[in-house]
Amino acid sequence: MTPGADYVPLINLPVEWEWTLMKTGQILAICILLLISLAFLLLFDRKVWAAVQLRKGPNVVGPFGLLQSFADFFKFVFKEIVIPAGANKTVFILAPLLTFVLAFVGWAVVPWGPGVVIADLNVGILYLFAISSLGVYGIIMGGWASNSKYPFLGGLRSAAQMVSYEVSIGFILITVLLLVGSLNLTTIVDSQREVWNGFRLFDFREFPNNILVGVTMLAMLVMFFISALAETNRPPFDLPEAESELVAGYQVEYSSTPYLLFMIGEYLNIVMMCAMTTILFLGGWHLPFVAIENLDLNPFFTGLVAMLVFYAKIWVMFFMFAMVKAIVPRYRYDQLMRLGWKIFLPTSLVAVVVIGYYVAFLQPSAATSVAGG
Repeated sequence: MTPGADYVPLINLPVEWEWTLMKTGQILAICILLLISLAFLLLFDRKVWAAVQLRKGPNVVGPFGLLQSFADFFKFVFKEIVIPAGANKTVFILAPLLTFVLAFVGWAVVPWGPGVVIADLNVGILYLFAISSLGVYGIIMGGWASNSKYPFLGGLRSAAQMVSYEVSIGFILITVLLLVGSLNLTTIVDSQREVWNGFRLFDFREFPNNILVGVTMLAMLVMFFISALAETNRPPFDLPEAESELVAGYQVEYSSTPYLLFMIGEYLNIVMMCAMTTILFLGGWHLPFVAIENLDLNPFFTGLVAMLVFYAKIWVMFFMFAMVKAIVPRYRYDQLMRLGWKIFLPTSLVAVVVIGYYVAFLQPSAATSVAGG
């Protein structure tokens, strides 16, 4: 990728070098922000779980336990890496590295605010879908390379589970794409500027058609949230790592830094799903009923407020993930598969038909074109 013809260099360097340094800085900034956020999100996750069970949670390391995640990090880093004697050592080490790298790569197309994105691809949704599909390979590789039946069964479970729910997630994404008409994530957020959410439920300019779209997209939000739980192996769908029957599943033979890489990858995927829920259904960086651009702020503060709003919505969605983990009992594996194939798949197919009908015949622009034709 090269800068455009109207690009003006800020310092006395070749344009290509400056552009490379700028993108490198953006990547490092987002990676550091994500890693620091993960430390406090993990603590927040444990605190929410403890509060639901009337416990205090981590409260010793640092004020209010704020340094607990950093202490855990150093503990994992300095522990010895143990590789089972019968394991395939190369694949055993590559598996957590692959999971870790793919979890970061997906964030390249996530817009944090107006123009605040590393790569504003026109096919951002397809890019994310492809990266999330590759993520299952890290888990399968880890389960197979461990040369043990429990990790192997956990890897197989994860493959079946992630593939099953990616199908319904794909159809849910199609409903959003039909309404917006673009695969670009920034365009999806901008399409919600006036109605502030992806439901179109409060867009009373199109009454009563907005009720049809609103109810359908509200159902898609619920299904996307539940599918995200299954896609990230999050309770109550943590069957690939269920302690009760698989003693931690695909990662049972891992310790020290490789285990830490698996955990960072898993939590990064969870935060990614929170971000995608925000972008697709909750208006992204837009405030309710108010467009960020209409606040009459200078460009710097406009971008800052937009990023803070987007960041706050991610935290709210992560709180929902934490609450589900704390209060919903684990599903059996047959219940998990039945939910994905017999309920979510048919429902999402019906939603695609409903939204397709709305876009083709009921949307004002479509109705005008049909009448003109």
